[in-house]
Amino acid sequence: MIDPFGREVSYLRVSVTDRCDFRCTYCMSENMTFLPKKDVLNLEELEAITAAFIRKGVRKVRLTGGEPLVRKGIMALINSLGRYLESGELDELTLTTNGSQLSKYATELASAGVKRINVSLDTLDPDNFKAITRWGNLDKVIEGLDAAQNAGLKIKLNTVAVRGVNDHEIDDMVRWAGGRGMDITFIETMPMGAIDELRSDRFLPLTEVKESLAKSWTMTESTYKTGGPSDYVDVAETGQRIGFITPLSHNFCESCNRVRLTCTGMLYMCLGQDDNADLKQVIRSKNGLEALSNAIDEAIGRKPKGHDFVIDRDSDLTPANVRHMSVTGG
Repeated sequence: MIDPFGREVSYLRVSVTDRCDFRCTYCMSENMTFLPKKDVLNLEELEAITAAFIRKGVRKVRLTGGEPLVRKGIMALINSLGRYLESGELDELTLTTNGSQLSKYATELASAGVKRINVSLDTLDPDNFKAITRWGNLDKVIEGLDAAQNAGLKIKLNTVAVRGVNDHEIDDMVRWAGGRGMDITFIETMPMGAIDELRSDRFLPLTEVKESLAKSWTMTESTYKTGGPSDYVDVAETGQRIGFITPLSHNFCESCNRVRLTCTGMLYMCLGQDDNADLKQVIRSKNGLEALSNAIDEAIGRKPKGHDFVIDRDSDLTPANVRHMSVTGG
């Protein structure tokens, strides 16, 4: 699949639920209203749409949420998609998780063919973790990380850098991740959905983070590339990589190779734009899979050049996207 700007779309991110067992302050309001179950694709529909993308050349699938591992029956979907790894039609099946359910599912994930996962972790301080996630328990996440590594899963940490919240822990996060053989990626907060605080007060450009880390670590530009948004450096002292995802301070859209499917069947060709295609309506229509194939082709033909993220006082009142990240898929 080639978009209007010559970029090959080979990566599908699938949100399996908008629900989460955390309420991270930069992502959600504490009192969220989630989708009624009747509006959400069933597991068979999620698999059918994902399979259609694989037939069209998608080589990597990432399951997201909300928190994907709170979706009832999720391992049935993961095991079904794992068969595309066995056949060679899919190169990688992975997921992004908050780690709360990893101690339960790590061994099953590895058995299904998952080789690596991303785990969102913004702090190593239990009190700060509770303050950021509202509902989370750091010990439970660390237990999950242990279980995942014991199961042979490669882990990359994702850390959202937030001024006045975890900026004093950035150095400690790099040291801790490196000591456990984990890469880490820092992410700028994104203006998606209304939350209970002002994002402009909390926005921390990663140029500042990079400058601060350079005082403690020997960092060289990495040759590692994924086609995704991260700019990577190699860290001499730990042997690991640090990634920087900068949707605000440096637009990364020129190499975008992905599209996102929500749990309601809406296909977003860009995280930061509202244009979408309703694949749930298509797959439930009389023409089914044939119509689905055509709808995907038409949507890829509308993939935009890039997003328009801005964080300032005005955008605090009217975010770039009214939908929360948990709806689109984190």
